[in-house]
Amino acid sequence: MKMTIRIFRPVSSAFVAVLAIVALSTCSSFGEIGGLGAQLAADAGYISDTQADAVGDAAESAEKAFETLTPEQEYYVGRSVAANILADYPPLDNESANSYLNTLGQTLAMVSDKPFTFKGYRFLLLDSDEINAFATPGGFIFITRGMLECATDEAMLAAVLAHEIGHVQLEHGIKAIKASRWTDTITKTAIAGVAMTSAEMAEVTAVFDDSIGDITQTLVVNGYSKDQEKKADEAAAVILARAGYDSEAIIFMLEEMNRRWNPGGHDFAATHPTPNERIRKVRKTVDSQPRPERSSTPVREERYERAFSEI
Repeated sequence: MKMTIRIFRPVSSAFVAVLAIVALSTCSSFGEIGGLGAQLAADAGYISDTQADAVGDAAESAEKAFETLTPEQEYYVGRSVAANILADYPPLDNESANSYLNTLGQTLAMVSDKPFTFKGYRFLLLDSDEINAFATPGGFIFITRGMLECATDEAMLAAVLAHEIGHVQLEHGIKAIKASRWTDTITKTAIAGVAMTSAEMAEVTAVFDDSIGDITQTLVVNGYSKDQEKKADEAAAVILARAGYDSEAIIFMLEEMNRRWNPGGHDFAATHPTPNERIRKVRKTVDSQPRPERSSTPVREERYERAFSEI
């Protein structure tokens, strides 16, 4: 038997507008404004007191979701995004190369501002000529074979990994979820009331599924903002220095990427600012980092060549 809730009056467009404002409010006032807006609607007779309580609870829950995801939630969101990426980019079947990539990546992650994620960072090479790299929430990091070919030594590869770790520690992936998703969730919850039919529940669930699409779309198609890329480059320079690499390596990597820059291409050119622009913006941070006595060592050179000799 389908359960429905009798609403005192049809929900007015004015009330829906209030809910939209609530959903787009700042995190610090989201729950408070949501409860206030619901109570005003109840006082005006648009919804019942029970429904007003439900809307207030939903607003508080949305506020918490906006503020942060738990490490477990971030992991499962990231894993879903990673599955979408792997649907388009096959993994590179080379155990030695992927083992080396993970060792290098874990070393860099440990000196980042977010050294631990739920179930840890994961690094994987993708079998694609495209010059690109991706980082999902929770620490799933992918590097294409094309990007790998841009790096002539370990420090340059470390610069790419450090940049992607920077996106993770700055939570850029989570911030790609559209605020409108929360507007939809609050509005649907308010209209449905305390109890929802299976169809209504599926509709709300779809809103959260769409959040995965928001992140994937940002990583693969739209790209992060210029400011986010700048901050990830700055984070990379710091991570490199902490790990004992010359942070100038990020400049070297960007210079090589600039030589391969193809405006209108479907690789990093479609989702990133120009390498020259990035170099200008990160130069000050690079110059402020401590420099090691030697930028490379025979040990680093040998293990780098051995890891990728068969690729």
